[in-house]
Amino acid sequence: MHSARHEEYVSPFTARYISKEMSALFSPQFKISTFRKLWTALAKAQQKMGLPITHQQIAQLEDNIHKIDFEAAHRYEKKFRHDVMAHIHAYGDQCPEAKAIIHLGATSSYVTDNTDLIQLKKALQLLLDKLTNILRTLSNFAENEAASPCLGFTHFQPAQPTTIGKRACLWIQDLLLDAQEWERQIESLPFLGVKGATGTQASFLELLEGDAQKVKNLEEMVAKDFGFTKVLPIAGQTYTRKIDLNILNSLESFAASSHKIATDLRLLAHDNELTETFSDTQVGSSAMPYKRNPIYSERICGLARFVMSLAQNPAYTTATQWLERSLDDSSNRRLSIPESFLGVDAILNLLTHLLKNLKVDQALALKHLEEKIPHLAMENILMKAVKKGADRQEVHEKLRMLSGKPISEILKELRLDPKEFTPLSLCGRAPDQVRDFLKNDVVPYLERHKNVSISVPAVEV
Repeated sequence: MHSARHEEYVSPFTARYISKEMSALFSPQFKISTFRKLWTALAKAQQKMGLPITHQQIAQLEDNIHKIDFEAAHRYEKKFRHDVMAHIHAYGDQCPEAKAIIHLGATSSYVTDNTDLIQLKKALQLLLDKLTNILRTLSNFAENEAASPCLGFTHFQPAQPTTIGKRACLWIQDLLLDAQEWERQIESLPFLGVKGATGTQASFLELLEGDAQKVKNLEEMVAKDFGFTKVLPIAGQTYTRKIDLNILNSLESFAASSHKIATDLRLLAHDNELTETFSDTQVGSSAMPYKRNPIYSERICGLARFVMSLAQNPAYTTATQWLERSLDDSSNRRLSIPESFLGVDAILNLLTHLLKNLKVDQALALKHLEEKIPHLAMENILMKAVKKGADRQEVHEKLRMLSGKPISEILKELRLDPKEFTPLSLCGRAPDQVRDFLKNDVVPYLERHKNVSISVPAVEV
């Protein structure tokens, strides 16, 4: 590692949490090479529409898409105080024969906003693939633990029994809603297209001698090159910032789901019913050697709060866009959009590690439940005794007097069969609910995404 790096701020995302794939999507190399792909696609489409652009010019553009001279662009930006013009000139220096036709008819948002939409689509797909992988892991866990009784809680106070698998399905249901929303957004995300300075396409209409159909064809050809089937029919200079708002809201929703899961695991780790993996050399506390803290769950909660806080930004940006556009969105979006995606990527990486290595102590969960059964089973005992002919009020009083006694004594006193009051029998339809939910809701989703194969980086710290 270069020594100077220790003297500069380094984002914890880059240093500790995120995948190389997500980092690459928001890198300068990806951004500017996409600018160049867009300029090249525009030139190719304009050539097909009859403009005097040569094959040699296009070949020169294509040859230099990834050969970016960032230092030259930086020098131009200091001169022009305009980032897109800086990259037009830097690209033109490398493509002297094509210099005159780069960015023809376009405005800056042609490359910046279409690049953003390409980034958003690819980033959402990466997140969705990782979430699908987590849903598969959690579904297997829920199925295996469908009939494993445990103590249920409301208000974090002992409540009616449930099963470990049913509790996992509460998590799965939230994550499935998030996955379905990302799936919808990927499918419906539009391209800005070629709109010009105020969205009227006037410059392209002029270039194509007033032929409106050619302008439409030009736009469709460029969109198709980047895998977009839908183009925004209406835009100012930029695409509506409502798109950013909706996407970051969905990231916020996932962060909230993850925070809830991680919080549940932190609570359950207190009694060791569900615990994180803990390596042989791991230190739980610098002061208390015996500690085994749920560090990954805690980290997820911290990152989730950060992502949720960022989701306010696109609402403010959407609200303050003046008329056909203003530029106060740019500096904010450079921070809030990438950081939101990096945050969610980090959460997914941590959640993958956490859930794959989750340890369940079924015996301890059952023990904790059995300790509370004398109280939790009272209503069931009361109903069973009355159904067998006993006086409801008399049984109620007797149960009050026996409160705190072992359940075996209570059942013996009321002459009830202990087999009718097993921990699993008190869990209602929980096992069936798990199996029905997995079969009817989760399996169809996983089947749609059965070819998803994703590599998630190992969590090393």
